[in-house]
Formats: sequence, structure tokens, C-alpha cells
Amino acid sequence: MSEVEQALAAQKEEFQMKMESLQQRREELERKEEQLKESLLKFNKFLKENDLKRSRAVKKACDAREMARQKDRDMERLGEEIAVLEAKKERLQRKVEKNAIFWKYLEKVSKKSEKLQEIREMIGRFDTLISTREQLLRKASDNQEKLESQRLELHHFTEDKSTQVLYYNNELAVLQGCLDQACSNAVKWESKWNHIQNTAAKKTLLLGQIKMASLNLLQLVNKQAGEQEAEIPIEDTDGQLDRIQMFILDQTDILRDLKRMDANPTSNTQSNNQ
Repeated sequence: MSEVEQALAAQKEEFQMKMESLQQRREELERKEEQLKESLLKFNKFLKENDLKRSRAVKKACDAREMARQKDRDMERLGEEIAVLEAKKERLQRKVEKNAIFWKYLEKVSKKSEKLQEIREMIGRFDTLISTREQLLRKASDNQEKLESQRLELHHFTEDKSTQVLYYNNELAVLQGCLDQACSNAVKWESKWNHIQNTAAKKTLLLGQIKMASLNLLQLVNKQAGEQEAEIPIEDTDGQLDRIQMFILDQTDILRDLKRMDANPTSNTQSNNQ
């Protein structure tokens, strides 16, 4: 048993040593890996810095070339401007030589003038007059523009008012036609009203005459009948006419009987003897 235990112990110790060796190798590999990572990071940083430096150098070179081209363009432009200025200088020089006679004339005038003793004063006075003239011209132009604007506004206003006047004239013509029609209708209805009033007056008069005749007939009927006047109101014409109608019917019946009696006197005598 002791041999087995010793063998196991030896194997365990050997295994332990191998594990320690493996652990050391792992740690060493991890250190190498970290070193490699650091080296890679440094190399990437170097590459980035190198690219940045290269980009800056390229940009700087491009800027330098662009600056050189810009300077060339500026020099060319300045050369053209110098040529233009030289040409202008020559023109002004010729103009000065041409106008020298006027300068001499101004010198003579200044010597003879009491108010303007120097040529600069004369030129200043002339510039003032030119400026005043330009101001007056601008003012006249502004006034002319305002006048044109007001004339245009007046034209539009006149056209607008003419349109309104035409519209109101048409409306007035329509209203006048309506007024004429209304006046014609008024005359017609006034004539009808007068006719109605006259007819009503005639009918009222006729009604009064009928009422008066009815009342008179009623009084005659009452007298003829030997009766007292019936209590029929004066305004009750219908009642009065009914009373008169009854009286006439009674009188008609009596007259019919009398005529019949006159036509048959024998029968009447016999009937009386009996």
C-alpha cells in the first residue's frame, strides 16, 4: 500500500508541477499577448499619426500650390489693372494738356474777378452749381414721377367713378321705371278707389233711401191696419220689410176674396140667407 501511495503522491506532485508549469506558460503567453496588443496599438497610433502628417503635408502642399496660383492670378489681375491705370493716366494727361487752355482762361478770369480771386474758389463754386443743378434735376424728376403717379391715380379714379356713375345711372333708370310704374299703378288704384268710394256713397245713399222708404211704408201699414206701431227698431230694416210683406200678403188675400165674392154674388146671397 505504501508503494501505491508513494506512486500516487509522486504522480500528484508531478501533476502539480505540470499545472504550475502550464500556469506559468499561460501567464507568460498573456504577458506576450498584452505586449503584442500594446505593440499593435502603438503601431496603429504610429500609422494614424503618419497618415495625419501625410494628409497635413498633402494639404499644405495643395494650399501652397493654390496660394501660388492665386498669387499668379493676383499678379495677372494687378498687371491688367496697371495697364488700365496707365491707359487712364495717358487719357487724363492728354485731357489735361487739352484743357490747359481753360486753366489759363480761369486764371485770367480770377485775376479780373472781384469775388473769386482763386481758381479753386471758382471750381468750388462751379461744383456747387453742378451739385445744385443735379439736386434740382433729381427733385424735378421725383416731382415728375409723383405727377405721373398722381395722374395715373386720377385716371384710375376717374374710370372708377365713371363706372360708378354709369352703374348709378342704370340703377336710377331702373328706379325711375319702377317709379313711373308705381305712379301709373297709383293713378289706376286711385281711380279704382274713387270709383269704389263713389259706388259706396251711392249704395250708402240708396241704402238710406231704402231704409227711409221702408220706415215710411211701415208707418203707412200700421196706420192702414189701425194698429199701434210694432216694436221694430228703426235700424232693423229687414224686420220692417218682413212686416210690410206680411201686410201686403194679407191685403192680397183679402182682395182675392173680395174679387171672388164679386164674381159669384148668388152663391154669396144664398150663403148669407142660410
